[in-house]
Amino acid sequence: MIRRLRSNPISILSIAFVVGSLLALMVGVPLSRITEVAIYTLYGAGVNLLVGYTGLVPFGASVFFGLASYAASISVLRWSLGEPLALIVATVFSLVLGLILGAVVLRRRGIYFSLLTLACSQLAFEIAFKWTALTGGENGLQGVSRKWFVSQTSFHAFSLVTVVLALYLLWRIVHSPLGRTLQAIRDNEQRATALGYNPYLYKLVAFTMSAGFIGYAGALLAFLLQGAYANNLGWQHAADALLMTVLGGVHHFLGPLVGAIAFIILTDQLSSFIEHWWLAFAPIIVFFVLFAPEGIYSVAQVIRRKGQNWTLTRKGIPVRPATITRWIPKPSNAGNSARPIISVKGLSKRFGSVVTASAIDIDVMPNSLHSFIGPNGAGKTTFFNMLTGLLQPDEGVISFEGRDVTRMPAHRRIRVGMGRSFQIISLFKHLTTFENVRIALQSHSPNRRRIWRDAYDLSELNDRTWSILAEVGIDHRAAEICATLAHGEQRLLDIAVALASEGRLLLLDEPLAGLADADREVVARLIRSLATTHAVLLIEHDIDRVLALSDRITVLHQGRPIADGKPSQVAADPQVIAAYLGYTEENDSAGSHRQRAKTSAIQAPVLLEASGVSAGYDGSSILNGLSLKVNKGEVVALLGRNGVGKTTLLRAITGTIPLTSGTVSFDGALVSGTPYFETNRRGIALVPEGRRLFPNLTIEENLMLAQRAGGSSLDEAYELFPKLRTLRKSAARNLSGGERQMVAIARSLMAPAGLILLDEPFEGLAPAVVTEVMAAVVALRERASVLIVEHKAELILPICDRAYVLVNGQVAWEGSAQALQCDQSLQQSLLGVAEGQSVAA
Repeated sequence: MIRRLRSNPISILSIAFVVGSLLALMVGVPLSRITEVAIYTLYGAGVNLLVGYTGLVPFGASVFFGLASYAASISVLRWSLGEPLALIVATVFSLVLGLILGAVVLRRRGIYFSLLTLACSQLAFEIAFKWTALTGGENGLQGVSRKWFVSQTSFHAFSLVTVVLALYLLWRIVHSPLGRTLQAIRDNEQRATALGYNPYLYKLVAFTMSAGFIGYAGALLAFLLQGAYANNLGWQHAADALLMTVLGGVHHFLGPLVGAIAFIILTDQLSSFIEHWWLAFAPIIVFFVLFAPEGIYSVAQVIRRKGQNWTLTRKGIPVRPATITRWIPKPSNAGNSARPIISVKGLSKRFGSVVTASAIDIDVMPNSLHSFIGPNGAGKTTFFNMLTGLLQPDEGVISFEGRDVTRMPAHRRIRVGMGRSFQIISLFKHLTTFENVRIALQSHSPNRRRIWRDAYDLSELNDRTWSILAEVGIDHRAAEICATLAHGEQRLLDIAVALASEGRLLLLDEPLAGLADADREVVARLIRSLATTHAVLLIEHDIDRVLALSDRITVLHQGRPIADGKPSQVAADPQVIAAYLGYTEENDSAGSHRQRAKTSAIQAPVLLEASGVSAGYDGSSILNGLSLKVNKGEVVALLGRNGVGKTTLLRAITGTIPLTSGTVSFDGALVSGTPYFETNRRGIALVPEGRRLFPNLTIEENLMLAQRAGGSSLDEAYELFPKLRTLRKSAARNLSGGERQMVAIARSLMAPAGLILLDEPFEGLAPAVVTEVMAAVVALRERASVLIVEHKAELILPICDRAYVLVNGQVAWEGSAQALQCDQSLQQSLLGVAEGQSVAA
């Protein structure tokens, strides 16, 4: 019990206020200083409800703080109300003002939202400064009496108690279903929308609640000063609370307390020594922003050796049940099985002159698996985005269970019965694995808008969350923060989130991409099982599994359907073979690149050497004394199941994560401990998982941004991938997965590189595009050594000289790629690969 109280921030807050009050009495500091700390802590916490929990950054939250002080003062001076009623009036006034202003300013995002809040605060300042009859103008409103709390001590005690109660209310809110949803929206607004949440509405609620907390703090300040003044509204003080919160720690519930104490002490002490105290204060802020961006609170955590973890909410997840109930999908209840669950007629979409969908007609039947396939760039994901409302079609009609949903907002479309996964993994990166799935389940719960009940007390949701995590095989990672999961584990989690949406129609966008073979078998069986109770619309490039799983297949090419029917019919269609499978003579010739004779580089000088490397995340160890070499002119495969440390090793080599032990040398020079930009300049280029292009820049701009003397020219990049020349003026956000991969590889060549690290280069690519990218990878060895991370061993072993297989962060096998390719039993034991495995239900 004592331990729980010590770890509860409200207990710590209460103790801090009591100890601060006693110290103030002992050293002769006025109690008003501690009262001021409490008021500004609540002010900062109200701001942090927006910044830390919702992802909104208000530059002008002082509009509520300052106007509430006027509301409280006017209530006393003009209406003769006592302090409790005046505080209520000021708080209600702030809530109403927050609702009105929020409805307007939340129409804009990012810097525009921030500037709108600042404009509101400055406008309020001008009114308060010049409306002398109401506000007292330059002199403000003075002589606000305290009839209920005449002495400073009584008002001090009242302020501390009510501030603690307000912060306790805030603590309960952020742990409620509503509060957890705000954190999901902060992390990934698009995915929250795709789960059926209305981000605008939730942000408006958060903005209004924030205004209420801030308004109460402003009203307390009016009674502390016994007056109201316009300077709290001016731009000079508009961001004071934001500054305190950043100084204390935005990602910590007690950050505003620490920031308020530091801000008040520093301003008091510095202003007593120098007139222009900001000249001394500003460098302190710069120091923390540069060297301790998580604030003073995080520095204290490091000193206590607890690590820099976010503590916006309590740590941990609900206790794992002794026995996890098997997940059983809820039946779709689609009604008439002879009627399509979703029907699309004449659906078209253009981006400028580029047509991504043209007059698409398709019907998806209940309780069936309908695959939607085609080469990269055919418009499949665009089609999914139109179905779920993330994009509006230019023409056509979408009917769901007989209801026209063409213009229905995305969140409402999900709520009527759709669920989806994403081609590019889309999760809530700063929430736990457990919470990602629980948030998805919560979206359909009648408790989703509760602001008082603890979200983790919803036992039915907790049990179902555990069941879904166990179904996809990641229940052992439930307590891990999503961002620390391996790429394949994130893909499994993305599928789990889609399942948790419990839609009657499930749209799965490349759910098998990036999974090891064993995981692909599990997910394939799960998808086939889902099709017995749901309508499943699947996009997938694993043609063998598509043919084995599907009831019906539609093939899209250049935005138009070219085939539709049973798998056997589609597989034999000449247009499909030419457009998608890539089995024409021309592509067979390109495919021969896979078997090109490899130049022997095994005896060449060592280019890269990792020796005894250990590394991990947040104190956890992923790599354990790993050693690896890449010789000049060599192509090396890095294989292993998901989560064994392959991507972590690439990050350790490039310097994006620090080593806990060991060294990395490149071309004879030590590079461990060197920042990534420097390792890149020395000649190590990374093509990361997920491609990570600059979405708002064109292909040409992405390439030119990476270009340095000695690297490839644009013409050489276009020669490697001719398609990029045609699309060079297209924004990266509009490219298909294959086109993005081409840009990512071409970008790595724009600077001189001796070693290219390829992380899952074939993920989510159609067979014909795999052939094209494979030929490019073979061509890379003429310019640099290559280290490839890939889960499909059979795909890359034919073009590699040597291979390493990782198990639990260590090298379990190393040797000739040809030897591993020929030894199926060795592959089975190390990689979980077996021939002839069936995916049929």
